[in-house]
Amino acid sequence: MKLRHLKQLLIISSAVAFVGGCDNREAKSENSIEAGTPILTKVNFQLDWYPAPEHGGHFQALVKGYYREGGLDVTILAGGPGAFGIQSVATGKTAFAMGREDDIIRAVAQGLPLLIIGAQMQHDPQGIMFHADSTIQSLKDLDGRSVMANPGSSWIEFIKKKYSINFNIIPLNYGMAQFMGDKNFIQQCFISNEPYHAELNGVATRAILIADGGYDPYRVYFTNKNFARQNSELVRAFVAASNRGWHEFLHHDVPEARAAIAKENPSQTPALMDYSIKAMKRYKLIEGDPDRGERIGKLSRERMINQGKLLVELGILNEIMPLENYVSFDFLPPELRDDNTISASTTNTQ
Repeated sequence: MKLRHLKQLLIISSAVAFVGGCDNREAKSENSIEAGTPILTKVNFQLDWYPAPEHGGHFQALVKGYYREGGLDVTILAGGPGAFGIQSVATGKTAFAMGREDDIIRAVAQGLPLLIIGAQMQHDPQGIMFHADSTIQSLKDLDGRSVMANPGSSWIEFIKKKYSINFNIIPLNYGMAQFMGDKNFIQQCFISNEPYHAELNGVATRAILIADGGYDPYRVYFTNKNFARQNSELVRAFVAASNRGWHEFLHHDVPEARAAIAKENPSQTPALMDYSIKAMKRYKLIEGDPDRGERIGKLSRERMINQGKLLVELGILNEIMPLENYVSFDFLPPELRDDNTISASTTNTQ
C-alpha cells in the first residue's frame, strides 16, 4: 500500500484501540487479578524482518525481563515482505515498530501520526553486494548497470544524483538465486546477512555499505503520537530496556536470547548468528562511532535535520518539516540527549 493512499488511516487510527497500549486500564486490570502481581501493559513490537541477531537487543531485553521491569508485557512480532510496520502503528494495531528514519519522515509528510522515539541502529545495514571478482570499487561504478533493489528507495536517487550516474532497478524479490547463478549480478543486501549465505554456498562476495556513500539514515523505533502522549512512561521504559538489551547482546554471552531467536527463526544457525554479530560490530551498525558522538540508542538533532534537508533536495519531500513533527528526544535516557536536543510535541498529530 503506497503512503499517499494512507491518509484515510488517520480517521481509523483515532478510533482503534492500541493493542495493549491506548486503553491501559483494561490491559492493567487483566494483569492485576491476584494481589501482588505486577501491573503490566501488553504491547506488540513489530520487527522489520524475520527474527535475527539484527534484533538481538530486543530479544535480550525480553528474555531477561527488562521490558517487564518497565511495566511492559512485550510480544515481538516477526516481520518480512508482508509486514507493514508503518501501517500497523498508524492504525493502532501495534504499539511499536522499527524501520528506516527516512521512511518514517516520508510517512509523516503524508499525514500519518508517527513519532520516532529512539535509534535502533546508528547506521543502516543496507548494502550493495556483488561477486568478489567484479570490477566495482565504489558505488559510482554502478553506472550503467542493473541492480536488484527496492524500487522507490530514497538511497537510489541520492546515489544517482551524487555521482551523476544512472542504473537500472530490478525489483527486489528477497531471494539469492539470480545472484548465485550470474557472476555479474548485483543486488541490495543486509551487509550482516546475505554475504554469509552466498559464501556458504561457495560464492565469494564483496559488499559496500550504502551509508559509506553518504546516504546514512538511522534505523529507528517509532510509535503512534497518541500512544506516546498517553503512555509517556511506558514509551520511555521501552527505549531504556531496548538499549540495555543491546549493550548486553553485543558484549556478553547471551545464550537465552540466541535460543529465542533460533526458536522463532530456525534458519538462524549459531554460525550465521556469529557472522551477523561480528558484522554489526565491524561496521558499527548498532553502537556507531564514539569519535563522532554516536552511541547505542542515540539520536542526533543535527543529523536528523540534515536527513530532512536531504529528502527535500532529492525531491522526495516538498518542504522541510520541523523536527517535532516526527521525532521526540524526550524518551531517550538523559545521557543520550544532545545539549541541543529539543523537546518534541507528542500532541502534534498532523
